Amino acid sequence: MKSKKLLIFIILSWLLLVTASFLWNYASARNEQKNIAFQTARSFFELIQMTRIWNARHGGVYAPITKETPPNPYLDIPMRDIKVNDNLTLTKINPAYMTRQISEIAKEYRGVQFHITSLKPIRPQNKPSAREKEFLKKFEEGVKEKGVFIQKGGKTYYFYMAPLITKKSCLRCHAKQGYKEGDIRGGISVAVPFTMKIPFLPLLVGHIIIAFIGMLGIIIAGKKLTRAYKVIQRRALIDPLTRIPNRRCFMETLLKEFKRSRRSKEPLSVIMCDIDNFKMYNDTYGHIKGDKCLQKVAQAINTSLKRPTDFCARYGGEEFVVILPDTPLDGAIHVAERIRSNVEKMNIIHKHSLPAGVVTLSLGVASTEGLTPFTPETLIKNADTALYKAKEQGKNQVQFFKEIT
Repeated sequence: MKSKKLLIFIILSWLLLVTASFLWNYASARNEQKNIAFQTARSFFELIQMTRIWNARHGGVYAPITKETPPNPYLDIPMRDIKVNDNLTLTKINPAYMTRQISEIAKEYRGVQFHITSLKPIRPQNKPSAREKEFLKKFEEGVKEKGVFIQKGGKTYYFYMAPLITKKSCLRCHAKQGYKEGDIRGGISVAVPFTMKIPFLPLLVGHIIIAFIGMLGIIIAGKKLTRAYKVIQRRALIDPLTRIPNRRCFMETLLKEFKRSRRSKEPLSVIMCDIDNFKMYNDTYGHIKGDKCLQKVAQAINTSLKRPTDFCARYGGEEFVVILPDTPLDGAIHVAERIRSNVEKMNIIHKHSLPAGVVTLSLGVASTEGLTPFTPETLIKNADTALYKAKEQGKNQVQFFKEIT
């Protein structure tokens, strides 16, 4: 149960980690897209700035008057228009006029929109929008540039704006507005069409695959660890020589069966077994044969038990113990006699075990049957007392403990 809970905890932790990774990667992708949009819009702004500087350094440039390029009515300077001949009249294109014309071309070919604006515009069409006005006030507070995603006409744009700083060449047209060199006299906004191309589905599918593979690996590793733990646990409860449960396992099983016996009001019996004259067997035939003898006796005891609930263990040295759930004293005596007989019938030669001349067992039986309250410890003690009695009375026999009333 604990291993299952641990496995579930690890799986949930892994899923949480993968989810966090997905959210982090998705947020990073969004930030990267925002950064690309920001840098793109800034590049457009800087390109416009360079063309304006070029124009300003030349004091404006002249172009033929056409339908698309009429004279700028808001440019109040001498020699705004120059007549070359009857077929050609030139008009001065100042930085602001040039920005408007570039904006029209950019919008036509790329969908990019520029807008030169100011809180004190000379041209009414340069009046700022609510967003531009907000940004212009931020620039006056020290903000260098700003950009946000906006929705316009059902499309997504990245709206970028930066201030226009008054330079010496700008004062020719803007000095009369009260601007001084270094003042913020307005700004240029750039609206760049932008499609968010975040690979959401591939990113999601990739993380789902990673999560699945990780879960599969955790489950496989968890099963292997569980099996390894069970092997270790089993080894901790199994006697390595006889391959039957050891004393620790016996005590755990006895406690469990004792509690069940109390709940069900059914009797519980214990048989203590001891190989007769085993020290002399070891001294005579050697420890290797002694170990083989212990293995054969353990096997004989185990095969003598008929029910799945019956339990035998090595108690220590040449001692073995049997637990018989739901078994009264008479039934336990019958099982003990069967065990004694089966061991004797193996005919394991033991010349010091007289008069049989073979390996034999002495057995003591105790039961919870009766009215007197028992504890696991008293049950073992009573079985051991009966075993001692069997030894005293000649060995190779079964004795039982009966409470004197």
